[in-house]
Amino acid sequence: MKRLFGTDGIRGVAGQPPLDPPTIHAIGLAIAHHLGNTPRLLIGMDTRESSEWIAASLTAGLTAGGATVESAGVITTPAIAYLARAHSFAAGIVISASHNPWQDNGIKLFGSDGYKLPDSTELAIESEIFRRLDAATESGAPGLASETWDRAASKLPVNESGRIEYIRFLLDAVPGLSLDGRRVVVDCANGAASAIAPQLFAELNTSGGGEVILTHSSPNGRNINERCGALHPEVVAAEVVRHHASMGITFDGDADRALFSDEQGKVVNGDAVLLLAARDLAARGLLPTATIVATTMSNMGLEAALTSSGIKMLRAPVGDKYVLEQMLSTGAALGGEQSGHIIFSGRSTTGDGLLTALLLLDIVHRSGRTLGQLTADLKTYPQVIVNVNVREKPPLNQIPPVAKAIATAEAALAGSGRVVIRYSGTESLARVMIEAESESLMHHHATAIATSIRNELGV
Repeated sequence: MKRLFGTDGIRGVAGQPPLDPPTIHAIGLAIAHHLGNTPRLLIGMDTRESSEWIAASLTAGLTAGGATVESAGVITTPAIAYLARAHSFAAGIVISASHNPWQDNGIKLFGSDGYKLPDSTELAIESEIFRRLDAATESGAPGLASETWDRAASKLPVNESGRIEYIRFLLDAVPGLSLDGRRVVVDCANGAASAIAPQLFAELNTSGGGEVILTHSSPNGRNINERCGALHPEVVAAEVVRHHASMGITFDGDADRALFSDEQGKVVNGDAVLLLAARDLAARGLLPTATIVATTMSNMGLEAALTSSGIKMLRAPVGDKYVLEQMLSTGAALGGEQSGHIIFSGRSTTGDGLLTALLLLDIVHRSGRTLGQLTADLKTYPQVIVNVNVREKPPLNQIPPVAKAIATAEAALAGSGRVVIRYSGTESLARVMIEAESESLMHHHATAIATSIRNELGV
């Protein structure tokens, strides 16, 4: 079982294990060693104040392990995945904690093919990291000093061409798309999208017939995801209403996902995007086997709406890498998560918020209808998600009070709802999701399960 890698790389509080300098240095050495002789790597980062020193510390470890490292500077996670594949880097590395608060950070890895590494590879790298840390402890070797970070950073100039190339890739995905007649609000979450979205949307509006209102696009190192972005889609929804806009688009910190608002200020989540994209692909004969992949968190209403359109929905574990694995094994052309990670097979190797935004704009543009009109028939079951802070993550079925509360809920909701309880792969949380036709039953069982988890495992 992995101890460092979660569902989206290594993540934690910057400066504390596993994101303390000695561990980061060991991570760099292990990655370089795993990738073979003198691998060539690409590194990018989000806008957190810790991203630069973590990148420098990691680079010191990578270069000590024989790797050559190039920097793309502040850039989105899917951009690194794209560039790693397009330019045959041995790997792409992103310093980001995605939607987490600014105090956190993380290290994400992509292979030379642009895909996230399989669990087996992450486990092998993780084992080497621990071996190196244990060896350093036994030998009494000192930790990496801060001046080493500075030296590593000074030797790594940023190549801006990758950002420009990625913007061109996005524009080429939607030839002919224009913002003419549309006012669009774009929330960059004070994150990596701030480095790309302004130029991208300006190029979509070269005729001047539309209007782009950028919000939360002034990162200061500590305001990433703060009361903005995909964690708070109600913010862009309110801006849509205030500006009488056609649509709102909001990204998370590293822009690998996006959520939306329709023209009435109603939040449009990943389930609704999957529905529109699936119907559009099917209508154009681009949805092989008439199947898409969602996750255990997707609403039963999405499944019902897809079924009415003759489209089958498979469910994967939470995490876009697991969605992608099932897409590849089944040949599905589309997959994603309610949270806004959407993957278009053949176009991207990971969730890409900016690409999703452009493709959704294109669907709306070609339809001649509004986003609200296109999503009007999606009827969702009442759903609640309760997050419980936990101090550890033992199997929940081995904790009798928790197992009993879950069993009780499953029996009560059999045939009329769903119970999904899981640990977060990126935070110290247990997530309790209940979906039911009855809101009172939904809240009752969500509270009962969350309370039992809090009593047994709460911080």
